[in-house]
Amino acid sequence: MNIESIDEGRRKRSEALSYIHSLTTMRPDFMLILGTGLGQLADEMAVETEIPYDEIPHFPVSTVESHAGKLLFGSLGGKDVVAMQGRFHYYEGYSMQQIVFPVRVLKENGADTLIVSNACGGMNPNYERGDIMLINDHINFLGDNPLIGPNDEELGPRFPDMSEPYSERLVDIAENVALELSLKMHKGVYLAISGPMLETRAEYRFLRLIGADVVGMSTVPEVLAAVHMGMEILGISVITDECFPDALEPVVIEDVLEAAGMAEPKMTRVIVGVLEKL
Repeated sequence: MNIESIDEGRRKRSEALSYIHSLTTMRPDFMLILGTGLGQLADEMAVETEIPYDEIPHFPVSTVESHAGKLLFGSLGGKDVVAMQGRFHYYEGYSMQQIVFPVRVLKENGADTLIVSNACGGMNPNYERGDIMLINDHINFLGDNPLIGPNDEELGPRFPDMSEPYSERLVDIAENVALELSLKMHKGVYLAISGPMLETRAEYRFLRLIGADVVGMSTVPEVLAAVHMGMEILGISVITDECFPDALEPVVIEDVLEAAGMAEPKMTRVIVGVLEKL
């Protein structure tokens, strides 16, 4: 395992931040991470500055279909925001430190609230393809996490508390927004697994048994880093396939993107509504 030193991490963040500062004066309080098939939320933004990931020093590059790989600065819901149009996954071969690098950089740029989205498989029998779910807790089955290694006390404590990783305040606001908009929205537990393969029937049964409502391949690393740095977090999952062991069917990326497209307008309305109330 290649874990960088505290000084190396600080140097890389400083170089990335200097480049971003050369292109924009914006210091948004709100950071958005747009998951698989969910990058169209960016269309709702009034974008001031667009920066491709491959131009930012030390930023990883998105390799997954539908991840545009751009950092967008602008406004949404009456608030200044910075959005990651595409994210990074453990299965792409990136280290945990690389996956959370943008979160750490944008926190230093001024973001204190993280709104993270993802596409996932629904294991709760009450969920349907195209539904959306607020994350109220998670289970880390990635086998790794970004806080392993030397702890930089300037970022956060050695042993961050995880009793409320997803802000109850923001969850309440999001639930009220969905209610006002008459949108069906679930609330449940997200489980992160490394991928890139989907799970077997036996694995779905096991994951459901231990308390997970949905399963995906992202989100948890970014949330761990954000909690470590004291950010307030709201998580929203889009259910793109139904993972019921006794009625399991093969899934292809085209189906995932189609379902994400069905659910994205609902997710967008909730996120915009939350930003308007903050």
